Amino acid sequence: MTTTPSGRGVGLGMPQLPAPAYPDDVRARLETDAREIVARYPDSRSALLPLLHLVQAEEGHVTRTGMRFCADVLGLSTAEVTAVATFYSMYRRRPSGDYQVGVCTNTLCAVMGGDAIFEELQEHLGVGNGETTDDGKVTLEHIECNAACDFAPVVMVNWEFFDNQDPQSAKRLVDDLRAGRPVAPTRGAPLCTFKETARILAGFPDEREGAVDATGSAGPASLAGLKLAKGEAAPARVVHPRGEASRDTPPHDPSPAEHLSSHDAPQDTSASDPAHPSPTTARDGEDPPRPSGFAGPTAEEGE
Repeated sequence: MTTTPSGRGVGLGMPQLPAPAYPDDVRARLETDAREIVARYPDSRSALLPLLHLVQAEEGHVTRTGMRFCADVLGLSTAEVTAVATFYSMYRRRPSGDYQVGVCTNTLCAVMGGDAIFEELQEHLGVGNGETTDDGKVTLEHIECNAACDFAPVVMVNWEFFDNQDPQSAKRLVDDLRAGRPVAPTRGAPLCTFKETARILAGFPDEREGAVDATGSAGPASLAGLKLAKGEAAPARVVHPRGEASRDTPPHDPSPAEHLSSHDAPQDTSASDPAHPSPTTARDGEDPPRPSGFAGPTAEEGE
């Protein structure tokens, strides 16, 4: 680095030094695992993605040393490995927490309260998107659709589902994670650390007792279309507008086994941002809520 007369720094374009290698004992252990991974594929370079998960399981993120290891094992250039590691967001490029807490802010989750959850978690944890709490426990990020729209808004922790969340439940969740209290996903396998998750994604068995036997169905909301396709149509179920009681149907308290989504049984989550209510909360014959200060015509007034 040199400076101009104005004092501004000018890079001289010096190449970055090669990444250091793993210690001998670590490299020997990783090479044993790497050989098992590579043996699964007819073409060794096809093993790159699981190998990146393997090195991520070692340090919690993909380091330059990890990419050098992958390149050496597969006979690739570090540039080829870097191109892949930087393309996929599932590979972390900097140190992160034991628990990756992702809030879906894609369209449906956002409308149902995902944006409000993400904003409140940022304030509650004192971190921004992609940042980690000082204790190294939680990394917060907004994520794209995780194919769980039936249970929006969804929060994921190390890729395990926490369905039908609201700001308060999400804050309790991260508080429990930071305090080391047991946390159970809505469905699927028990929660584990991010490093453990990365090793499982590399293709190695989950050795925790009972983890393999754990399962979770998609729930009635997700399976309704499949049942209709099979001719197993269930009786029609009318969902009344939010806050309006049924005139002729007794209230229904779903059992935990039903695992209804927020669309089957309206939750408070879509009202988690009172300043931006969903237009779907309007009663029949009424105009949907309009933002404060909106001066446009109603449907009856015309344009």
